[in-house]
Amino acid sequence: MPFASDRERRKSIVFIVDDDASVREALSSLMRAIGWQVQTFSTAAEFLAHTRPNVPACLVLDVRLPVTSGLELQRILAERSDALPIVFMTGHGEVPVSVKAMKAGAVEFLLKPFSDAELLNAIELALERDAAGIHERTELADIRERMASLSAREHEVMMLVLKGLLNKQAAAELGIAEDTVKAHRHNLMKKMGVRSLPELVRMVERA
Repeated sequence: MPFASDRERRKSIVFIVDDDASVREALSSLMRAIGWQVQTFSTAAEFLAHTRPNVPACLVLDVRLPVTSGLELQRILAERSDALPIVFMTGHGEVPVSVKAMKAGAVEFLLKPFSDAELLNAIELALERDAAGIHERTELADIRERMASLSAREHEVMMLVLKGLLNKQAAAELGIAEDTVKAHRHNLMKKMGVRSLPELVRMVERA
């Protein structure tokens, strides 16, 4: 999903984790010139101690870091269910490592020296991927909030309707009047923000 506006794009944050201060400074200057916000870290531990804001972000990560390697950091983030897109950098031709990183979901694996264009294109792709992820998570949270607003009876009616039962059949199943089912159905559709059964089905399937 592309950014809705250039302003939204410029709210994005690029995290850089590299133990070489000169590399951090050079990359930071390049990315700030593009308009992105940048935060740098020298170790994986420093990065993990940082609280991530809810804006599109990506991680530019050196493979070879002291104590905790780039691949190890990728694994830790995956265990935390943090889908932060990663652009790996390395100064070594480590094909097995690059394959492992890409299989684990890395956006790109760049071999130093790489061009500014290669790096910036990879970061742009990573940020767009994260923006799409945030949009998806926001929509899912909204759906779940709407489902949580349903009364116990409305939830029961919804599940029967989703199974394909007619109002009359749902009423018999629940031991209530058909008009009562219709009222609950009307209320739950309103709370869920849908106008048709297919819309409701798609929404619940997403949740």
